[in-house]
Amino acid sequence: MAIVLQSLQLLIILSVSYICLAFAQNKNQFIYNGFLQANLQLDGSAKILPNGLLQLNSISTDQVGHAFYPLYFKFNTTSSSGLTPSLSFSTNFVFAMVPQLPKIGGHGITFFISPTKNFTNSTEYPLLGLFNFATIGNASNHILAIEIDAVQNRDVGDIDNNHVGIDLNSLQSIEAATAKYFSNKDGKNISLELLSGNLMHLWIDYDEAEKLLNVTLGPTTIPKPNRPLLSKHINLSQYLLENMYVGFSASSGTVGSDNYILGWSFNKSGQAQSLDVSKLPLLPQKGKTKVKTGLMIMISLIAVTLVLITIGGAAYILRRKKFEEIREDWEREYGPHRFTYKNLYKATKGFSDKELLGVGGFGKVYRGILPSSNILIAVKKVSHDSKQGMKEFVAEIISIGRLRHRNLVQLLGYCRRKGELLLVYDYMPNGSLDKFLYKNEKLNLNWFQRFRILRGVASSLLYLHEEWEQVVLHRDVKASNVLLDAELNGRLGDFGLAKLYDHDTDPKTTHLVGTVGYLAPELTRTGRATTCTDVFAFGAFMLEVACGRRPIELQGLPERVILVDCVFECWRKGAILDVCDPRLEGNYVKEEMELVLKLGLFCSHSMPTARPSMRQVMQFLDGDAKLPELPNDNACFGKKSEALEYLLSFPKSSGQGSAPSMFSTDSILKSGR
Repeated sequence: MAIVLQSLQLLIILSVSYICLAFAQNKNQFIYNGFLQANLQLDGSAKILPNGLLQLNSISTDQVGHAFYPLYFKFNTTSSSGLTPSLSFSTNFVFAMVPQLPKIGGHGITFFISPTKNFTNSTEYPLLGLFNFATIGNASNHILAIEIDAVQNRDVGDIDNNHVGIDLNSLQSIEAATAKYFSNKDGKNISLELLSGNLMHLWIDYDEAEKLLNVTLGPTTIPKPNRPLLSKHINLSQYLLENMYVGFSASSGTVGSDNYILGWSFNKSGQAQSLDVSKLPLLPQKGKTKVKTGLMIMISLIAVTLVLITIGGAAYILRRKKFEEIREDWEREYGPHRFTYKNLYKATKGFSDKELLGVGGFGKVYRGILPSSNILIAVKKVSHDSKQGMKEFVAEIISIGRLRHRNLVQLLGYCRRKGELLLVYDYMPNGSLDKFLYKNEKLNLNWFQRFRILRGVASSLLYLHEEWEQVVLHRDVKASNVLLDAELNGRLGDFGLAKLYDHDTDPKTTHLVGTVGYLAPELTRTGRATTCTDVFAFGAFMLEVACGRRPIELQGLPERVILVDCVFECWRKGAILDVCDPRLEGNYVKEEMELVLKLGLFCSHSMPTARPSMRQVMQFLDGDAKLPELPNDNACFGKKSEALEYLLSFPKSSGQGSAPSMFSTDSILKSGR
């Protein structure tokens, strides 16, 4: 019986491994809601329990355990193209520290980034399994750690026995605070006890642009607090090396704790996905065990094996025709960005209607989950019947996919199959901004959220115009192309009309593309897009967000109402705040609202040279520069013109109250999300 049992276990392990290898591993991010099938490297006392719980150490004394993600991430190096990868990263995890005695337990847990996975010479007490007495404090360690410490060690200056700290190459925290969280509901800090045995959620975010490390703590019963527990300006380029590993350590001394990690999400190229608390494994209940007989185990193993064999056999027979793709020799260099159709088919449950997110002018968009990593994705299916220019087309897709900014929707890759092109994006759980502005009566965005979205989109446009290796013209900035992540941060997406060109050169666009209401007047004359036309569209977008109205309202009125005209007239009357969104009910910062409305007019100037650059827009929004006085001349802003009447003569789009969109064959990603 034992031999049969071992044989069945080996068969299942080989089958599962074979299936798992069929799916591509995203090299920039991962998420584990439980660790039952997680690919982690463990040492010391660390182990994964049968229900998927990661136990770093138990109540036994003098223990140390480590858990690593097995692959390294690129943090601080210069590529052959001369570009330096972003040091920004985001992670969050759920943990619990269950003490041996009430309020008395082991030392704690750390999340750390290290150039090595070898900690065999580390000391459990009091150095949390990261250092020994010879290495602690050495600059050669190149370790960043966030400690969750339940013991006060005065030798390293711990502030108390219930704190969170930021450590660099040592346990002498450069910033520390007693465990607590900011309640968004009550507007105050609430204390937490690390050794309570309760589940807690920790978020760690580093912004390379601002060189700011934020650490936020909270219970799992609430969303992420608006204010972090720790916020420290650090230049991590001075500490992190080229290839770095991420993981956890935990240790116990004369008394112990059961230190658990229940779920973990990490992203090196954007915001880490939120964990699904409902899917996390349960903590063990003391004194209760589940007994499984050998017969029950054998029956379960046989049943699982038969299912795997049946599924595997059927898939093998059908896969060639069902998952047939178009793959040419020149695509080999794009290997990491090429998804297999089989993976995308399974991720979207066969492109099921239940997974359909929406239908646009270019195709359908589906929600999906990559089985190998549980990464949420959005897949857009569009037609491509012509092979003309396909090589250049895919090259542009890969270029767009290399954009890295916290306020851009990440294009992960593509797949080609028969007459279809499939584009794979990061999934944005809260959908598009226009749904909140016009289609969601129950959930309204407050002014703090709107202003943060405006600033985020402005930051992404500055990155596209000036900070990337090429100039990227988006050419379709509008509310429906701004998507909201789990934290309601705005991310600019849909690069379907984008255009790339080298810095210090002129764009070669001569086709009129974009959406009426956001198109700069000079486009009707020349069809030539520039960074100034993107600024014009952003100005219309600012007014749209502040006023809760579309740039041009086409239905239900005796004549078309142009938003910029309304704002300008209210400004001339000295009552510019009269035009702001009534759903805000006056709950906004007056100075910020006036700034947004006037800056929206400034960006909407009819003369391209009179508009600010996106860098100047950011300076105005950040309060680093004073907005100049607006000219009291309605010829400079909006007012129906021949150009606008020409645009409005096009057939109206199907979206109620929205302006018609116009597209052209010179777009890079006509199928962009």
